[in-house]
Amino acid sequence: MTPTNSRSILALLRIEGAAAFAAGLAGYSMLADGWLMLVLFALVPDLAIIGYLSGLRTGTRLYNLAHTYAAPALLGAVGVWTLHSLLPLACIWVAHIGLDRALGYGPKSGTSFSVTHLGRIGRAA
Repeated sequence: MTPTNSRSILALLRIEGAAAFAAGLAGYSMLADGWLMLVLFALVPDLAIIGYLSGLRTGTRLYNLAHTYAAPALLGAVGVWTLHSLLPLACIWVAHIGLDRALGYGPKSGTSFSVTHLGRIGRAA
């Protein structure tokens, strides 16, 4: 893969993240009354970083689990199936992941917190 192709792919992945962020916010605005829940829960997926206290392997697994679209999709499906109001939370979660991806953050590599599927982040970049 040439560097130009690589940059194009990274740009597409960031655009995809921005689209997920917008979709999550749109879904939330249609399902919730007010923005308080969004403010309270927007950064909850980042609490998975606590897993790094148990080491790189555990931290990477927990962080990546909290930052994959499968997790909020499952939460949304459970909400629909059980008729509970979990869908706004699932939308917040999708928006969080989408914003992370749009900003260049993503699933972490098992080698370092600063290496994601979108490349290096932070000072390592």
